[in-house]
Amino acid sequence: MNPPRPKVPRTPPTDLVHEPGDILSVQPLLWRIHRTQGSHVLPWNQLRTFGPIPTMRYEPQPEPAAPSIEGGLYTATSLATALAETFQATRIVDSRSFGPRVTAWTPTRALCLLDLTGGWALRNGAAFALATAPKSTCRAWARQIRATWPDLDGLRTPSTMTGGTSVVLWNPARTSLPAAPDFSRPLAEPTVHATASRIAGQELGYRII
Repeated sequence: MNPPRPKVPRTPPTDLVHEPGDILSVQPLLWRIHRTQGSHVLPWNQLRTFGPIPTMRYEPQPEPAAPSIEGGLYTATSLATALAETFQATRIVDSRSFGPRVTAWTPTRALCLLDLTGGWALRNGAAFALATAPKSTCRAWARQIRATWPDLDGLRTPSTMTGGTSVVLWNPARTSLPAAPDFSRPLAEPTVHATASRIAGQELGYRII
């Protein structure tokens, strides 16, 4: 009798495959919340090349953490998911520390994304549970995906917090980033703070300060 296979192997297969519907061509409005004060601050449209960061799930950089030519940028397709993901550790939306800013933009072209919200993982020896697997496992899969399809702009993934859509951008997506965003204001700005407060309380069950 063969032993049961893990739902999500820690080491992904080297012969990853995809069906036509697994690769999306989309141009969504993207949201992120980013610091403007403190150490290691980057512009809103610059990919972080130092990594992998242990708390992040889909890092393309090789282990161990170091400066790399590979970059990553985490975004969401809604403000609610961006808030939930950014402040998940404490479930407190902190509008003051490190000068957080809410920024949204539309890519200048369609993004080519591997869709992890459907059946791709199952067809490649894992399961939909890949989205909630240990982050080190997800990073191993991300590196293999990046190596297999180097032209991909990144991943479309389910948020583990809201079930909404997150988009992880990799190096090829740099050519899709506009010079200026559609929207960018401090999280502490009264109108933005009021909107974030409503989302935090009614949709997320988070507090806001």
